[in-house]
Amino acid sequence: MTSILGDFAAAVARLPDRVAIVDGAGKETTFKQLKDRADGFARAWQARGIGQGDRVLLAMKLDADLYASLAALWSLGATVVLPEPAMGLAGLRHAARVTNVSAFCSSGLYGLLKFALPELWSLRHLRPQVRDGSPLDLPAPKDADIALISFTSGTSGAPKAIPRSHGFLSAQHHAIAPLLHSKAPERDLVAFPVFVLINIASGQTSVLPNWKMSRLADLGAGQLEQWIIRQDVSRALLPPSLCEKLAKVTPTAPIHTVFTGGGPVFPDLISQLKSAKPDLRIVCVYGSTEAEPIAHLNADEVTSDDYASMKSDKGLLVGYPVDDLQVRIVESEIQVAGAHVNSGYLDPNHDAENKIHDGAVVWHRTGDAGYFDDQGRLWLLGRVGSEVYVDGEPVFPFSVEVAARGWDGVKRCALSAKGDKPCLVIEGDKRHLVEWRQKAAELSILSVKIVSKIPMDKRHASKVDRKALKKI
Repeated sequence: MTSILGDFAAAVARLPDRVAIVDGAGKETTFKQLKDRADGFARAWQARGIGQGDRVLLAMKLDADLYASLAALWSLGATVVLPEPAMGLAGLRHAARVTNVSAFCSSGLYGLLKFALPELWSLRHLRPQVRDGSPLDLPAPKDADIALISFTSGTSGAPKAIPRSHGFLSAQHHAIAPLLHSKAPERDLVAFPVFVLINIASGQTSVLPNWKMSRLADLGAGQLEQWIIRQDVSRALLPPSLCEKLAKVTPTAPIHTVFTGGGPVFPDLISQLKSAKPDLRIVCVYGSTEAEPIAHLNADEVTSDDYASMKSDKGLLVGYPVDDLQVRIVESEIQVAGAHVNSGYLDPNHDAENKIHDGAVVWHRTGDAGYFDDQGRLWLLGRVGSEVYVDGEPVFPFSVEVAARGWDGVKRCALSAKGDKPCLVIEGDKRHLVEWRQKAAELSILSVKIVSKIPMDKRHASKVDRKALKKI
């Protein structure tokens, strides 16, 4: 199996002068420049003793040097540790404690953390410095070598460390690449780091956000539109929260395709995007931190019957499973296995909750409830354990939420429980309360509560934070 590094080198050979990355300041870096910078970093860091077996904690600005650093460290045989950005300093300290890192790599003001955080004091400190010299003769990474350690979002407890081997990253590339394939050169606005890696390996241009992902609420549709037009963006890879802002961008923006995931993509969002730009191609990608992608759906293939089913109580359609992935439903839970499914956590004690060993196959329990329809397409019902009970029967959130999001005046909603009674929590125009209560009763939900804001996840602001919702 080829590696991300091998595919990157091939892209450089094919397209040395094509722009690989445009950072948030508008600085362009070509594929050859990115490779030269990665090689320069590798020479400098090899001189600092970085090599096979080192685990290097990264805290860097979101720019080309971040991705050059990944390539440099991987070429040296090191493992990169990426903290959960939504957790801020707490996430970085957690990553340093649980992964046994031996070095800290930083850029800009992040370097000050080396002196501020006790967990980093004893570590070698790497900066993005280029060292000239002849090309390094380094062995290619093995499939089983750990390339990356990242973390779950931590919404259901302390973030779990997820090791990703070079073989895993390559399998993920080859699972995602067909979805992103284009014969023409594209300029992709990318909000997901993993998709930047896929583009680097595929030879496509990635335009990085010019806003902070940790402050999505501060991003206005106008700023998003200006960045898209200024960078001549042809495709966007964004979470649903940013697609809501994209729907307010004028139809003259150059985007022709949107890939969205990282949270449920509800039919009302697809309608908003299509209303703003009728010829827009929309591809919804379903996956999880441990298995990305699982399924995909071209919005143009969703029929009127499908929309009618979603607006009743059938849940959320997410499409056909991707190739080379095994998917099964066990007691309503979606479970997956395959080369691009994480087979275990860094701490084996975490495996018992989410991993099932069936001979040589390791199944990952996604924690999502769902089912297959008679066409072999996957439907989501919500998180296992988030169901409420009506007359003793379980009702999963998406059976109600997908329908309710289509009601007049509803911006967001979430099915919860008030004591032992199901309650539909709605963020929206309270003048529709009487109508909402009538429609909720038709779905056997007899309590409706209005809130000023439904809490969302910190990573992409695209999933309801159910733990915080219970406190409202």
